[in-house]
Amino acid sequence: MTEIRIPTVGESISEVTLARWVRKEGEWVERDEVIAELESEKATFEINAEKAGVLHLLAREGDTLRVGDLACRIDESAERPAASDTPPAIAAATAPPKPEPRAVAPEAKATPVAAAIMADRKVDPAQVQPSGTGGRILKQDVIDALERPGRRPGTPDNARTERRERMSNLRRTISRRLVEAKNATAMLTTFNEADMSRIMDIRARHKDAFKQAHGVGLGFMSFFTKACAYALQEWPAVNAYVEGDEVVYHDYCDISIAVSAPKGLVVPVIRNAESLGMAEIERKVVELAGKARENRLTLEEMQGGTFTITNGGVFGSLMSTPIINIPQAAILGMHKIQERPVVVNGQVVARPMMYLALSYDHRIIDGRESVGFLVRVKELLENPEQLLMGRDPLASLLELP
Repeated sequence: MTEIRIPTVGESISEVTLARWVRKEGEWVERDEVIAELESEKATFEINAEKAGVLHLLAREGDTLRVGDLACRIDESAERPAASDTPPAIAAATAPPKPEPRAVAPEAKATPVAAAIMADRKVDPAQVQPSGTGGRILKQDVIDALERPGRRPGTPDNARTERRERMSNLRRTISRRLVEAKNATAMLTTFNEADMSRIMDIRARHKDAFKQAHGVGLGFMSFFTKACAYALQEWPAVNAYVEGDEVVYHDYCDISIAVSAPKGLVVPVIRNAESLGMAEIERKVVELAGKARENRLTLEEMQGGTFTITNGGVFGSLMSTPIINIPQAAILGMHKIQERPVVVNGQVVARPMMYLALSYDHRIIDGRESVGFLVRVKELLENPEQLLMGRDPLASLLELP
């Protein structure tokens, strides 16, 4: 028997949760095949079979296990089943394609009177709770649905159900860090707004050529990442953090991007964003967001950021006060782009505007730095040609300050 124990998954991580068994008790597994998924307070990891053989599970899904605990055993002396002569990966690759299942619209069973009422009042049968024999919709069922429009079928009147779920390691960590950020920092938020007309025009005119040249879409995140990278180098306190009695400054911009993953909010890092081009940033955003959705981010990809950008606008948020991602000292919140009346050259015009919010640690960032940083980001977004070199190209040409 080969014993499979919980491996060391990262520095400072002593316990994990067994998220799920990929393979079941008594199944034959191949060497190096993924047999289980572990969830730590920071990421999701996989356990691979060290030998080929029959799997015997010792831990249950949802168990909290410490590094070194026994998770399962593999009986490599067991006889390989005939059906498993071909390794699963090869079998899957060589198997003939299965025919695509055809979607069949469900046919509602209803009495003639009920069917006539539904047709006359244009009632969707799916919104009617049947009470007749064999799931047949009766006349009274349709009348009940008409009297209570919008009520979910099968929901009793005055329903007051509850359910409890244990918080995952990741959710517990998020909760702890959010409370710690509120209690351990002197957090304030300053606001501004940016006219997104120029950026939206650039995206509309060049998105096809950009996609053809680089194989990736031109999104808003590359503009914001570039703008923040320039502004962080001009206002270094925003790119620093407190460590004991010292302030740690960074001459590089490792920008964390907040991503909503199935198991909670994660913040993978774009390393040295100040030296990346627009296409490189977009490719990195797509890569990290994809890994986050599939729970494949590594610890290294989520550690060490110096500044965070979060985009609540994708969910429709118009304005918010984001919480600092400690130990970082600041976080920029993007929001929904919405047309609003603004005054331009004495005239009221409609422009696509976005509210920007910078939450910062007032212990090391004063009003001058926080407001100056946000104003610089706004300037770069509204004049995107400055993102080429961090300043007005005409001023550079004329050698003006």
